[in-house]
Amino acid sequence: MLRTLHIENYALIDELDITFESGFSVITGETGAGKSILLGAIGLLLGQRADMKALKAGAQRCILEATFNLSNLDVEPFFTTHDLDFDSTECIIRRELTATGKSRAFINDTPASLSDLKELGSMLIDIHSQHQNLLLDREYFQLQVLDSLANDETLLAEYQTRYNTYRQLQRDFEEAKANAEKDKAEADYLTYQLQQLTEANLAEGEEEELTQELDTLEHAEDIKSTLYQSYATLDNETGGIVTFMHDVQRQLQSIADVYPPARELTERMESAYIEVRDIAREVENSMERIEYDPDRLNLVNERLSTLQSLKQKFHADSVSQLLQQQKELSHRVAHIEGSDEQLSTMQKQIREAETQLAKLSKALTSSRQKAAKQLESEMCRRLAPLGMPNVQFMVDMKQQPDFSASGCDQVVYRFSANKNVPMQPLSQVASGGEMARLMLVLKAIVSATVKLPTIIFDEIDTGVSGHIAEKMAQIMKEMSTGNHQQVISITHLPQIAALGEQHYRVYKTDSEDSTTSHIVQLTTKERVEELAHMLSGSTLSEAAIANAKALLNIED
Repeated sequence: MLRTLHIENYALIDELDITFESGFSVITGETGAGKSILLGAIGLLLGQRADMKALKAGAQRCILEATFNLSNLDVEPFFTTHDLDFDSTECIIRRELTATGKSRAFINDTPASLSDLKELGSMLIDIHSQHQNLLLDREYFQLQVLDSLANDETLLAEYQTRYNTYRQLQRDFEEAKANAEKDKAEADYLTYQLQQLTEANLAEGEEEELTQELDTLEHAEDIKSTLYQSYATLDNETGGIVTFMHDVQRQLQSIADVYPPARELTERMESAYIEVRDIAREVENSMERIEYDPDRLNLVNERLSTLQSLKQKFHADSVSQLLQQQKELSHRVAHIEGSDEQLSTMQKQIREAETQLAKLSKALTSSRQKAAKQLESEMCRRLAPLGMPNVQFMVDMKQQPDFSASGCDQVVYRFSANKNVPMQPLSQVASGGEMARLMLVLKAIVSATVKLPTIIFDEIDTGVSGHIAEKMAQIMKEMSTGNHQQVISITHLPQIAALGEQHYRVYKTDSEDSTTSHIVQLTTKERVEELAHMLSGSTLSEAAIANAKALLNIED
C-alpha cells in the first residue's frame, strides 16, 4: 500500500509531502491543476523513463520518493533475488534526476535499475488511465483478463516454456532442412573433391621429404664424387687420416710409461681416432647408397607436381592444409549422407512437442472456458446497475488451427447494452462511457483474484454522470473494502468524490515569476466547499452547499 509521497522540484511542484490512507480515496482539482503531474511522478517511481524537461525550471535536482507498506504481500522473493534489504512494514523507492541528464534510482537506499523499479512497481500499483480503456479492443488484453480469472499462471507458464522449445525446434528443423537441401545440391561436387584428396594418399611431411630427395637425385653424381674424394682422404690402401691417427695413437702410447702426460693424450687421440674412423665408414656407406636413378627422379617430380596441383586447386599452402580440408570434406559428406536421418529425428521431436502442447493447450482452454462463464455472469450482474439493465455480454472463444504463444484460443468479448440488439465485438458497439463502465467492472472482478495492494483510477468516469457515477464510486469503494485494497480515484465528478473516505484537492498558486502546484487533504468543511464548487462552479450557492452536504450525508 502506498503510504507517503515526497516530490521536490518536479514540473510545477516546489516541494510536496502527502500521506495516503487505506480504503477509498479521491483526488479532485481543476483541469491543469497538477493531477497529471502527480501521476507522472508516481510513474517515474515505477520505472518510467525520465524526460529532463520535467525538472522544475531553474532546479538542479529533482527528488521523488515513496514509501510502501508491504504487509501481506508476497514480494520478499524479489528482494532476495536482487539482494535488497526487506522490511514488510516499510519499503522506500527513490528516484533522483539532475539538470545534467543523470538519473539514479534506489530501493531501500540500495541503487537499482529502472527494470528493477518496473518489476517491483508492477507488484505494488496498478495505474488505470483513460487510454487503458482502449485495451478492451485488443484480443490479447481480453485473453489476459480471462487468464487472471482462471488463475492459470502455472499452467500458462509451463505451456509458454514448451511453446518456446517447440518454436526453437521448428526453427532448427527449417535451418537444417535448408542446409541439407543446399548441401545435397553440392553433394556430387563435394564427394568428387573428397575422392581426389583421398586417392592422393596424402601424408604429413611428405612434401618436405620429397623435396629433399629431389635435390639429392638431381645432384647424385656430384654427391657421389665428393663422398668418394672424402673417403679417399680419410682412409685408403696407401694411407689416410684414419691410418695416420692410429699411428699417432700408438706412438703416444709407447711413451706413456716414461711420460705420464702422454697417457691422457693417448686417450684423447683414441677417441678422435674412433670418431674419424666412424665418419669414414659412414661416408663409405653413403657413397655406396648414392646412385643416379632417373626412374625414381621422374616419380618424385610427378608426385611433387601432383601435390602442387592439389594445393593450387584447393587454395592450400601446404599438404597439412590439404589434409585438414580432406577431414572437413569427410565430415561434411558424412553429414549430408546422414541428413535425412537427422531431419527425421528432428521431426519426431517436433511431433512430441506438439503432443505436449496440445495437452497443455487443451487444459488451458478448459480453464478459460470455466473462467469465461464466470466472467459473463459477473459482468452482466455488475453492469446492470450501471445504467445497463438489458446488458448482454459474452466471451466468444474459438480454436485456432495453430499454436500461439498463449495457446490455441482466440478470445473476443461481445457486448450489447440494449434489448434485441445482437452482441458485437466491443470495439464496434461500446461508447466511451460504456467502455469506462466495462473497464471498471473488469478491474473490480480481476482485482479480487490478482491481489494488487494499490489501484489508481485516472478519470475512469469519463462519459458518465449522475446516478451512474455514484454507482461506479460504490464499486470502487467496495473494491477497497471487499478486496482489502487501497483505491485512489482521480475524478471530476462530485458523486464519486463524495464517497471517498479521504479527499485530496490539487490546486495551483501564482506568484510574480512562477506557478506552483499543491495537494492537500481536505477537512469535512473543505470537502463540502470543494463538492459545492464541483456542482455549481466558482460561485458557491446555498443550493450547491446543501447538495454537497447531502452527497456527504451531513445533516445541518
